[in-house]
Amino acid sequence: MPLPDVLATVAGELILVPVTLLPIINPLSTASIFVSTVGGRRQVAKRVARQIAFNSFIVIVVAMLVGTYVLSLFGISLPVVRIGGGLLVAAAGWRMLGARVDDPPSAAEEQASAMADHELQRKSFFPLTFPLTTGPGTIAACITLGTHVESVTPLHLLSGVVVAVGGALLVVSVIYLILRNSIVLVARLGPTGAVVMQQLVAFVLLCIGIQLMWTGWVDLNQQTFGG
Repeated sequence: MPLPDVLATVAGELILVPVTLLPIINPLSTASIFVSTVGGRRQVAKRVARQIAFNSFIVIVVAMLVGTYVLSLFGISLPVVRIGGGLLVAAAGWRMLGARVDDPPSAAEEQASAMADHELQRKSFFPLTFPLTTGPGTIAACITLGTHVESVTPLHLLSGVVVAVGGALLVVSVIYLILRNSIVLVARLGPTGAVVMQQLVAFVLLCIGIQLMWTGWVDLNQQTFGG
């Protein structure tokens, strides 16, 4: 394949990564949860947002490059990943829907302000990175995007690495910019708007989880019974 065609293919696959992943990740949906974790401390918000972006970069790249091999090693099919991931996402959405929303915002901010740095670091991965930012749905999409990396051709392998790293950088840049400015965003929404947004996000998460489970169930039936 001529070099210009290779570059055009890589560029198309590179653009496909953020186009596919950002609607699934939807960093705007986690803004209120992120603010309730870090409080009103903007410097802390920047640091935690940077850590979430780094964690998300690792998750996306690893899922795209080695996800299919890991699934093959344990004999796990992609439909099963979708069903299990859907269960986790739906459970997270259900918990958010049932959470108390009548506490004053100042109480949440005081609790977040009292949170130690090591606890914030722990929360930066679970639950802020996984499953709220790069959850099972994102991982399943990453594995699907990275299936071409299985090729033994060195050129295809190199292009797969470039697409995985470059695409992940584009995605996490958007995540970081939104999360680091989430305090301003939530402040403009106000307490009522933040509660409405959180409940809406919870319902969307529940629906996404059910959709993932349904898609996995349909795919599993097609693989088992055909048609």
